[in-house]
Parts: sequence; C-alpha cells; structure tokens
Amino acid sequence: MRIVRELPATPEKRSSGHQGGQISLTRSFQREHVLKKTILGLASLATLLTCPEVVHAEPSDLAPEAGHNYGEHETPRMTALGGAMRATSNSLSALYSNPANMAAAQVYHVGALAQIYPEANRQSYGGAVVDSLISSTGLAGGLGGVWTLQDPDGMRREWMDLRFGMAMPLGQMFFLGLTGKYVTVRQTGTGPLGFSEVSGGLVDSNIIQTVTFDVGATIRPVPEFSIGITGTNLGNTDSAILPVIGGVGMGYGTKDFSLSADAVLESRTFGQSNIRVNGGGEVLVADLVFLRAGYRFDQGLESNAISGGLGYVNQKFGIDASVRRAVTGPSYTAIVFGFTVHIESLGLGPSSPDSY
Repeated sequence: MRIVRELPATPEKRSSGHQGGQISLTRSFQREHVLKKTILGLASLATLLTCPEVVHAEPSDLAPEAGHNYGEHETPRMTALGGAMRATSNSLSALYSNPANMAAAQVYHVGALAQIYPEANRQSYGGAVVDSLISSTGLAGGLGGVWTLQDPDGMRREWMDLRFGMAMPLGQMFFLGLTGKYVTVRQTGTGPLGFSEVSGGLVDSNIIQTVTFDVGATIRPVPEFSIGITGTNLGNTDSAILPVIGGVGMGYGTKDFSLSADAVLESRTFGQSNIRVNGGGEVLVADLVFLRAGYRFDQGLESNAISGGLGYVNQKFGIDASVRRAVTGPSYTAIVFGFTVHIESLGLGPSSPDSY
C-alpha cells in the first residue's frame, strides 16, 4: 500500500463511487509490475551464471609459490598466530602442524575449515577428526582431508591431501607423533610459457601421486612450556610442490594466554635453503573469546606478513576466523575460517578445547 499512498490521487478517484474497484485495479497493476521485475531479475541472474563472456576470471598475477604456501594447510588458529604452532598446538591444529601434540590433551573434536587466497585465486576446503580418548594409555589418532583448487583460469592446480596421524605420550613430558599422507596434484591449465608440460602440467595424469609422512616430537619440562620439533614430507625428497621442511618451535601457555615462535628451514621451492620465522600470541577474554595476532617472515618470498584472528569457544563448539596479509614482498592475503564440535562435551571425557 506504500506505492498507492505515494501515487497522486486524481479527482476522479476521490469522487468516484467505484473507489474499491479502482484500488483493486491498482493492486493488480502493482502485482503485475513486481512480477515482471522479478522475472527480469531472475533472467539477468541466469545470464550471469551461464554466460562465460559475462562472468570471467583472469589468471592470477601472483607468484604461484605465495598461493601454494609450501603445500601446508592451516587452521584459523595457525594462520592467526603466524603459523607458530609446532610447540603449542593440540586437537585438529596438531594434525596439520605437529602430530605429537594430538596426544597433549584429551579431546574428541570434529571440525571443518576453508582457506581463501583472493590474489592467488585459491580455495581450499576440508575437515578432520582427532580423538585422544580412544585409549587409557593416551594414544591419539587423527584423520583429515583437504581439497584445493588454485588459479583455475591460469595454471589450474588441483590437489588432494588425505592424512592419518597417530601420537603417543611417553610419560608426562615427552610426546611422539607420525602422520601418513596420500597426496595427488593435477595441473591442467596454462602457465607463463603457455600450455606445456613444464608450465601447464599434464592433461591426463597427476603430476604428483605419492605417499609421504610427517613426524613430530614435543617436550614439556613443565606444563606451561613446550618445545616442538617437526619434519614434513620426509618420504618425498625431489619435489618443490611437496618440499621437505624441518621446523622447531617454542611456546609458553596457560589457560588464558599463550606465546609461541617457530623457525622453519626449506630448500626445494626456490632452489636454495630459506628460512621462515613465525611468532604469535593469543589471549582468552571472558572465558569465551580468543584474540590472536601473529607475524611471519619468509626469506624465500622476501616477505613480511602480519596476521590476526578471533575465536569463540565453549565446551560444545568453537568458531574461528583469521586473516594474514603481506606487508612487503608479493601482495597476498590469506583468509581462513572454520568450526569445531567438541564431542567429549557429551560426557566422553574431559575437555581441553582448541579453536580450529
């Protein structure tokens, strides 16, 4: 009726004895007008979705190495803390940083994640489950999978990472972990040299289809202080897409806050040894909200990046989001978000929530 009231009333409408009929005709006209606009809007939307000439994404101008991120996958907590999680991770973050830490807390967590790199035209989606309540000895297990598509209108790199990890505590201070990974990578687009095996990959087969593994160890001389050591892709020594990486980290944490730092050495991606230095911290506010910040120096990319994130966590679930932004070197952004369900909150065991 808002349109009717805004229309100027003619003398005939004010004085006619058929005012009800006039209003009925006006309403019919309005319904017909709205229906026509709706049909035109749906037709326009269908055109946008079905016509490649209208919707067209350009190949990424970003160096592939920046978007590939050394083949590593990160949870929101990892990204927010600059990647410095080798010493202080637990739950699902441990499966992707240091498998030994899956045994560091008694949890049964199921979660999902998404990673978006806008400048690299990359998107990753995955999920995982970690259970350290399956054994009275503290044995922990984790299972996860992540699918990634990078630069679909350029090199079109698509890969799948499936992993299964185990961890065991040796006393109260020492933890060991091992993760086996099955990785396939297919690259069917065109690179800087046009379509070729070198820059565009292979059309009918994977450029990588392999089994590799990560190992980790964590030492906790006191409950608040941890030292973590990791080796990544140790079964794959000849690929820059899955480079061998060694890392060491230290962290101090309590229930309400933590500080951590990592140093990482990698030699395949740029043909020479390069280091990455990561650091970050988090604080728990009102026993519900995590505030996080981090920093990352990447010698290979000649890049400095800052990061931050927020997390909401309670005994039943956690929701997290984080952003990393390069401030020098290649201009890239990483946006990561996810959620975790704490199955142990159903009464299967004590909770030590980690935001995924």
